[in-house]
Amino acid sequence: MSVVMTSIEDQELIQKRREQIVKAATELFGSKSYNGTTMKEISKRAGFSSGLIYFYVKTKEDVLFLVLKNIIDGYNKEVPNALLTVEHDIDKFCVAVKTYCDVVDKNIQATLLAYRSTKDLSPERRAEIMELEHETNSLVAGCVENCIEKGFFRGVDISLTTYQVVMLAHEWALKSWHLRKKMSLAEYTENILSLFLHGLLTDAGRAALNNTTFAKTIFENEK
Repeated sequence: MSVVMTSIEDQELIQKRREQIVKAATELFGSKSYNGTTMKEISKRAGFSSGLIYFYVKTKEDVLFLVLKNIIDGYNKEVPNALLTVEHDIDKFCVAVKTYCDVVDKNIQATLLAYRSTKDLSPERRAEIMELEHETNSLVAGCVENCIEKGFFRGVDISLTTYQVVMLAHEWALKSWHLRKKMSLAEYTENILSLFLHGLLTDAGRAALNNTTFAKTIFENEK
């Protein structure tokens, strides 16, 4: 795991300051690009003196790494939390997809930045972000696998299906300028889930819909 060096020992203060840095950098990288933004501008947007930022990060690449890692941490925190009270395996798949889309919606600029600027990381850090993303995708993959094992989903390629889910979730950020004119996030998410459920459910899965809470509403809304 890459370590972003700091000369501060107070861990709470480090977290607080880095949150400020990440917020400021995400806005600036989104509006000006990574290469077009200076550390001085990030410091000013974060409310720091121009030298203070270097107590918490050492380079602009450190900042980019923290920005990209922040969105991945969001998936890793929010998806498991959302699944805690969900019982049926089909509902777990639906809630995992919905929560993934919710995190994307909260991090539109960072999601776009991941597509544009991951290449600006060192090879080692780029590989680490890719590995962290792979681990995050396993949250969705696990739901797909469980549904296949229970006979609710047909036997599809789990990895491919997971990446199809992730790409459609990311599309909310990539094509937000168009999609937001046509529908809400809730409507977009429901369209994604309808697409996947119609393609994945077996006869046993369809029969099980009456025992679900979230999934059956998708089919009811189509009537």
